[in-house]
Amino acid sequence: MPEPSPKVSLIFTVLNERASLPELLDSIAAQTRRPDEVVVCDGGSTDGTLELLRAEQRFPLRVIEAPGANIARGRNLAIRAAAHPVIACTDAGVRLHPLWLDCLCAHFTAHDNGCITPHAVAGFFVSDPRTTFEVALGATVLPAYEDVRIERFMPSSRSVAFTKAAWEAVGGYPEWLDYCEDVIFDLKLRRAFGEFVFEPCAVAYYRPRTSLRAFFVQYYRYARGDGKANLFLRRHLVRYSTYLVGVPLLALGFLMGAPSVKALSAALFLLGAAAYTRAPYRRLRLQGAHLPPLERAKATAWVPLIRLVGDLAKMLGYPAGVWWRLRHQHQISA
Repeated sequence: MPEPSPKVSLIFTVLNERASLPELLDSIAAQTRRPDEVVVCDGGSTDGTLELLRAEQRFPLRVIEAPGANIARGRNLAIRAAAHPVIACTDAGVRLHPLWLDCLCAHFTAHDNGCITPHAVAGFFVSDPRTTFEVALGATVLPAYEDVRIERFMPSSRSVAFTKAAWEAVGGYPEWLDYCEDVIFDLKLRRAFGEFVFEPCAVAYYRPRTSLRAFFVQYYRYARGDGKANLFLRRHLVRYSTYLVGVPLLALGFLMGAPSVKALSAALFLLGAAAYTRAPYRRLRLQGAHLPPLERAKATAWVPLIRLVGDLAKMLGYPAGVWWRLRHQHQISA
């Protein structure tokens, strides 16, 4: 006889998500494997989000009100209140494939000794664009399946499941961190229990930011979170070296060098730009194939600008996070 599948609590947090919430709720109701309960933590919504949640009748749903709670605290509160041993986690602003929870839960087995294996399963997420800009943004910043190195993949908390025991063992999400909290949580899980089981069929559809300004703010906050948590220092140093050293040197060679130096500088710049946009353009060829020719050309033009704006946001956000970390070391826990 097969081992029984354990019960699962689906959790997420909200803050003024009245506009995006119906898609998520509809997608939960459409799951081929329904959650045994849904626990939502609201951080102080004032736009009708709470009323929408309380009106939901298609599946068991509980709301925890925690005005002022950040995402990490909201998740911890929801998980702490969850009744079941497996936690599936997603976010407002997404919609879930009908097989999402089924695919995640298929990996969990409850054994006679009370142990549940594995400890964590990583789902996947893909771009869900509505405009030409969003097509370009998704292709530029979100990985496709073929980009994933399974042995190093860490899930976003918009598509992941883990045991409540594992969450307890690593101390939950870091409540001192407002962004990149799921990265720290993933790292703690991986250190404690090894690699995630990767389930690419558990897909959450995530709508990219709708404007260049919103994208800048998002990536500034992500990089500030990196600085606060002391994450990805090497990546940030490479970015600073490229923009503050490499590009100026190439520009200087092109403007003031001998003809051979000008040619070399131009060639190196073009090769670097081509390498930097290769993956986004590869993804755009597939994700933008449905666009009319003019819109496809617009999306193509957006890619390098999105790259530049994202890099600028990260270069400004990271030192802001480092400065915060230096002033708040006493708040940071492992």
